[in-house]
This record gives sequence, C-alpha cells and structure tokens, in this order.
Amino acid sequence: MKDLVSIITPVHNGELFLGECMDSVLNQTYPYWEHVLVDDCSTDSSTAIISAYAAKDERIRLISLEVNSGAGISRNTAIEQARGAYIAFLDSDDSWYPTKLQEQLTFMEINGYPFTFTAYDKKDERGARFAKPAKAMRQVTYKQALFQNPLGCLTVMYDVRFFGKQYMPAIRKRQDYALWLKLLKKSDAYGLQKVLASYRVREHSVSSNKLGLLGYQWKVYREEEGLSFPESLFYMVSAVLLKMKSYF
Repeated sequence: MKDLVSIITPVHNGELFLGECMDSVLNQTYPYWEHVLVDDCSTDSSTAIISAYAAKDERIRLISLEVNSGAGISRNTAIEQARGAYIAFLDSDDSWYPTKLQEQLTFMEINGYPFTFTAYDKKDERGARFAKPAKAMRQVTYKQALFQNPLGCLTVMYDVRFFGKQYMPAIRKRQDYALWLKLLKKSDAYGLQKVLASYRVREHSVSSNKLGLLGYQWKVYREEEGLSFPESLFYMVSAVLLKMKSYF
C-alpha cells in the first residue's frame, strides 16, 4: 500500500489551530501523503505558519488565492492541483488521530470501497472533548443522505481512480454536502466504526449558524440536485426534525 493521499485543507485566518492540524498530518503512521493547503486571503500569520512547515517537509504545499473565495473554491483549487490516488479532507481547525490514514486506507482496500468516512470526536476551543463522539453509519445511500448529512467532512476519503476528480459547487456553505450527494450517485459511502478524527466546535464558526445553513441546504436540493419543490420541502422538514430529535 503505497498510494499517495492528497489531503485538502482550506485556510482563512487559521493561525490559532493550524499548527495542531498540520502536526496531526505529520504524525500519520502512513507516510505517503501530500498536504495541499489553500490560503484564502488570510490576514493573520497563517501563510507564515504553512510556509515554515513546507520548508521542512516537501510533502506540504501552499497555494494562495488572490481573492477571498470561500472554503468550496479553496478546496476545489487544492483538488485541481492534487496528485494523489485518494482525496481526503481536513479543515484547518480540525485534526486526525495518528492511524487515521493507515486504518481508513486498509478499510477501503480490503473491502474495495471507493468512498468512506469514519467516526470522530468533538472538542471545544480549549481542546476539551465532548462526552459523545459522532458515530459512523455502516453504510450510507444517496436516499439516506437526502434526509441528513451523516458524513463528517474531516473524515471523508474518496478514490480518484473510481470517481475521477470530483469538485464542490461554488456555494459558500453546504458545498461538502453537495459533493457527497454527487459521489453517492455512483457509490454508497461506507463508515469505519472507529473514532479517528477530532472536530473543533467553534463558537462563531460558519457551521455554527444552523438557521443560516438551511437556506444553503435548500439551494442544494433545488439547484444542485434538481429536486422538485415538494421533494425539497419534504427533505428539508425531515432534516430539521431529525436534527431536533438528536438534541433529545
């Protein structure tokens, strides 16, 4: 197993947790990776941090955008430049367990799965972990994913040889969800039942504004998936109810 994995990381003013993110990649037991980081016009020390790491390890690559474009465009820019047989995603405030790549690749190769994800834990801005990790469903179909997004972006990996390079739509939010739906039309996603990543819960992050995300989810249903108004309404209401149920 010596296939190259391209790790895709969008960065915008990520200096606070960027080092921890990059260290978690450097600490992977599987060494055949490239870390492609796209800086989206950061005004803090993010580019200096990435450059310092890149100077010490040639597997790390920095790409700088000239215009602030959002996480979707940043990820697509990295995917376009990626050289790996696999694409994996890791945001700049998240991190991986050391065996994440090794275990997930083994899971994919032994079973012939082209699209996988794992369980992950959650931690706050101080690094304190939440009591309950986010479990991974054993298998996710396109139909199931229309009701809710069960795939944590920081855990997803897909096989470029099976799918070709696949990109996210040019929308500011929910672009990862739209990509999963696209991939699920070609293959189910398979979950590795082990916590192998840590998701950072940020108090003022883009994803913390749940109400604002609903408009983008509607856009995914109507514009990206081409669902009818009644279908979109059905899945939207179902998604809200499922989310409410998870809180109880």
